[in-house]
Amino acid sequence: MPLQLDRRTFLRGTGVSIALPMLEAMKPLTAAEAKKPVKRMVCVSNNYGIYPQAFFPTQAGTDFEIPPTLEPLAKHRKDFTVFSHLDHGISGGHACVPTLLNGIRPYLATHFPEGNISMDQKAAEYVGAQTRYPSMTLKVNDPNLVSITRTGVQVPSFDLRETYRSLFLEEPPQAKVQRSQQFERHNSILDVVMDEAKSINKKLGKRDQEKFEEYFESVRTLEKKIVQQKPWVETPKPKTDLKEPSQGQSTESDLKTMVELVALAIQTDSTRAITLTTGFRNGDFGLSGGYHDLSHHGERETHVSALKKIERNQIAQMAHLIDLLKAQEDPINGGTLFDHTMLLFGCGMATGPHSTKDLPLLLAGGGFKLGEHKTYPSEKGERIPACNLLLSMLQNFGLEIDRFGTSTGTLKGLEWRQA
Repeated sequence: MPLQLDRRTFLRGTGVSIALPMLEAMKPLTAAEAKKPVKRMVCVSNNYGIYPQAFFPTQAGTDFEIPPTLEPLAKHRKDFTVFSHLDHGISGGHACVPTLLNGIRPYLATHFPEGNISMDQKAAEYVGAQTRYPSMTLKVNDPNLVSITRTGVQVPSFDLRETYRSLFLEEPPQAKVQRSQQFERHNSILDVVMDEAKSINKKLGKRDQEKFEEYFESVRTLEKKIVQQKPWVETPKPKTDLKEPSQGQSTESDLKTMVELVALAIQTDSTRAITLTTGFRNGDFGLSGGYHDLSHHGERETHVSALKKIERNQIAQMAHLIDLLKAQEDPINGGTLFDHTMLLFGCGMATGPHSTKDLPLLLAGGGFKLGEHKTYPSEKGERIPACNLLLSMLQNFGLEIDRFGTSTGTLKGLEWRQA
């Protein structure tokens, strides 16, 4: 059930003070009442990969020297692990950016039982209506391409202003009425569509009936989402004295503010699955050029230096998020929010020159024994799918599944930590 807090409860720790309303329609949930811990996941990405020499440690194990791009995480070194030689075993350059959280090119989705659904959307299905938003897909400068539904549709992403409004801005009463009416109309339409489809299905051959079953499943999924979303129309959003943030200040400022909103989304239990893609704006950090052009660095010192600044900032804001989550008590599970939140940094395209081999993957947060650089076999035929890591994360999130995407099992050597 969604979280209920006293009206006088204030959230602090991000430079603002937020008062929460009493949500009378929600039953309070405590750690003692929960059958298992409530988990959250945050995935941070960019669309152009990283400069690997500044990201991957040169030593394996726990005593690795932290490379330049990861230096902002130094004080959290016991709480993150870097993985080497994990990828999805596919090629395609920019076309592989959306495969980060599923490992599957769209044209191959029909060969998999759940299509190319992304890890965050799989987690969102598990969460369902327990939170206002089963997932939030966010962006700073560049579009978020990694969140894919079960039917193969990319989930639209919110910018900084839209994220704030989604979390805290109440809709006018008339807008709520219209949205409720829209849900009712959609349900009525779906009822008619399902009745008509069932009538047609009886007259089809076996192969066409199998295709129709896929159609039924997509309609059922939509119907389920409508049922889940309806109660939240009248449920008050958390109240805040934080003013709507300005957008377009700079990459560093916008990303920092977005990360703070991510922390607030977790604190208010507005969602438990978040993906965030960050880009770069020409002129920021004193740099000239576009992210795409810079990523095709050709080992030119000017371009490599620029990439290091851009990517170091991405990791610095991830470290800021860790600080925020560690500073907040977890009212559901006990401990801190960080103790029950998984944070993944990664890119579906490993490097700007279109390589998809050896994806930059870093996992932080609670649920696993971390604090090292894990290296896996790099030889052809012995490589481990990156989806094994995704499967381990989904199991830790609470899903009872033994396969996800192109996984061959959970990730060997990644041990769970008791909550």
